[in-house]
Amino acid sequence: MVSKTFGSAVHGVDAKTITVEVDVTQGQKFFLTGLPDNAIKESQHRIESAIKSLGYFFPRNKVVVNLAPADVRKEGSAYDLPIALCILAASGQISSDVLEKYVIMGELSLDASLRPIKGVLPISIQSRKEQFKGFILPKKNTREAAIVNNLDIIGVENLREAIDFVESKLTIEPLVVDTRDVFQSKVNSYEADFKDVQGQENIKRALEIAAAGGHNAIMIGPPGAGKTMLAKRLPSILPPLTLHEALETTKIHSVAGKVGADGTLLTTRPFRSPHHTISDVALVGGGGNPQPGEISLAHNGVLFLDELPEFKRTVLEVMRQPMEERRVTISRAKVSIDYPANFMLVASMNPCPCGYYNHPEKECVCGPGVVQRYLSKISGPLLDRIDLHVEVVPVSFDQMTTQRKNETSEVIRERVVKAREIQSERFKDKTDVYCNAMMPANMVKDICQINEAGRTLLKTAMERLGLSARAYDRILKVSRTIADLAGSVEIKIEHLAEAIQYRSLDREGWAG
Repeated sequence: MVSKTFGSAVHGVDAKTITVEVDVTQGQKFFLTGLPDNAIKESQHRIESAIKSLGYFFPRNKVVVNLAPADVRKEGSAYDLPIALCILAASGQISSDVLEKYVIMGELSLDASLRPIKGVLPISIQSRKEQFKGFILPKKNTREAAIVNNLDIIGVENLREAIDFVESKLTIEPLVVDTRDVFQSKVNSYEADFKDVQGQENIKRALEIAAAGGHNAIMIGPPGAGKTMLAKRLPSILPPLTLHEALETTKIHSVAGKVGADGTLLTTRPFRSPHHTISDVALVGGGGNPQPGEISLAHNGVLFLDELPEFKRTVLEVMRQPMEERRVTISRAKVSIDYPANFMLVASMNPCPCGYYNHPEKECVCGPGVVQRYLSKISGPLLDRIDLHVEVVPVSFDQMTTQRKNETSEVIRERVVKAREIQSERFKDKTDVYCNAMMPANMVKDICQINEAGRTLLKTAMERLGLSARAYDRILKVSRTIADLAGSVEIKIEHLAEAIQYRSLDREGWAG
């Protein structure tokens, strides 16, 4: 007798429906076909133990399990539950009338309880698209799956509940979550706020400009100056996530198994801060079973690289292409997977190995040429993709103890949103550009036009400060963002002057 139900395989951030078929006939042995990996091949022992623990028997006949389409590789242990139900149905121990109406996924323990699985959100989206009645899955994953409306989300604790549900012996009410209500109630609920930062007004201003134009930024300063603290507050002034962006970001975290304990929609922009010992595969994604890397987990948010020169050069270099294309492609012999990677890069670094070069009070102890060698760990092409270079100085005691009331992140965010609205109108006819930082060189000439006084200032600055040629376009882009924040149609001389000061690492002789 043949029984059939449906599962799902996640490739990249999308799911593909898998047909699970079981045939129990005369003969011997257990056969598993359809390109299963080792985790699925081992499922026989988990399923047999779980079935026996409930008082059912595991067929001693010939059991053939097929996962179709057979030419698509299946991975993971989440096929345990659909295979177990199909074996029971094919051996006549339970009825199979409703199995074909549902997508079923879950990993079985030996005592028939269910463990949570990864990639639930993409599976739910695909199940609704293909008009299945519902999705039967472990109870711990139900809130994540219920982000998708118009699909019955049936959470079960164990195999017994799943059997009783498909035989109509147990009624389980589908979990319903008002996605828009959850999104609106939690959007922009950040713990860190700029109102807690004393002093550092020039750094706050630089991060506001970065947020308004989508510019990458690097902060250079001694240890303890507040670089990490300031970077952690950057997501709180970025424009609020749209519902589409929230779903897109949650899908990536779902595939990686990193959705929070509550399993609901991500409503705040992600902030990822990998350690400098990270490998290139962990940063951009990949592996034998390809998984999204840190740059994809930071999609629609911020990737913060602390102590940038301490990262291996190969790790930093693999970021260059994803930063340009806003996505990363993982290619293998038989498969190619795309992960989105539209993130803002914020980096921090000490100016030298000891950390005190250019410090106002402490003396640098690094030898001649050491500072230059330290900075040279960051390649020119990577620096070319960073628009803002900001020097951070330590906060004085008087600034730390002042009772001055600081601007909240909400107030700063309002200005950022207004600037982004101007850019949305400017780039409404462009499909691949939506903020100033993304403008290609030919567009910069048309949009970032300056008057004669501005040209004279820029020429003087490049000559006197020894700014490199790559700084030219970056200064124009940043000045355009400063003008947008000021609500100015034209780029004025004061906007250019402010943008010029954010090119510290391009100055000739900056590192001695």
